[in-house]
Amino acid sequence: MNPAAFRWLVIMSAAMIPIAIAEASPRASSRWHPSEKRYPFQGIDVSHHQGRIAWERLPRQGVDFAYIKATEGADHADRRFSINWREADAAGIHRGAYHFFTLCRSGRDQAAHFVRHVPVDAGALPPAVDLEFPGNCKRRPSRAKFHRELGDFLQIVEARYGRHAVLYLTPHFDKRYRVSATFKRPLWLRSIRSKPRFGARQWTIWQASTTRRLKGVRGRVDWNVARKHALL
Repeated sequence: MNPAAFRWLVIMSAAMIPIAIAEASPRASSRWHPSEKRYPFQGIDVSHHQGRIAWERLPRQGVDFAYIKATEGADHADRRFSINWREADAAGIHRGAYHFFTLCRSGRDQAAHFVRHVPVDAGALPPAVDLEFPGNCKRRPSRAKFHRELGDFLQIVEARYGRHAVLYLTPHFDKRYRVSATFKRPLWLRSIRSKPRFGARQWTIWQASTTRRLKGVRGRVDWNVARKHALL
């Protein structure tokens, strides 16, 4: 190969590398998850946004547990909750229900809404509370006000199900309201692709990805790992 042709080949090869990486990255992202050897208990969280889920196909893809959206605020119930709750159990997947906590309604009203829709099941995972700003109302109560409302919610829900609730947190929400430092509950921390570096104590669940794709689930799904002994 003459020098001119070699230089042209090098230039073209270098130009193709970013393209190859860009094409491979979405596929790699949709498959990535933390090591199963290091974190043997892994699972998903879902809502009606995933549509109909073929739950029976998920255990062989590494889904050991699932948190299923039940309610939001004081008047919204996820339309797929009952179906997902029943079918996840039938597939042999450990299941838990979660509530999206809105800053616009009282903790008591939200707790009453949650317990109306989620059955008591001694074998279920502890209830979880989703605490984040995206998708929430614009109102931002004071820290003291928020602590009272969340405290009311936890008191009612935990009395009903006989277990401490799990608190799902983003870094921004925890920084604003100091939730993990105030409420001594198991933590479910969002930290995409890297282990969480926030929170007042060690996480119980780590949300590691929001882009996992599974056969039997429409679109992308959140992927989590958990410390099994702390949940079961």
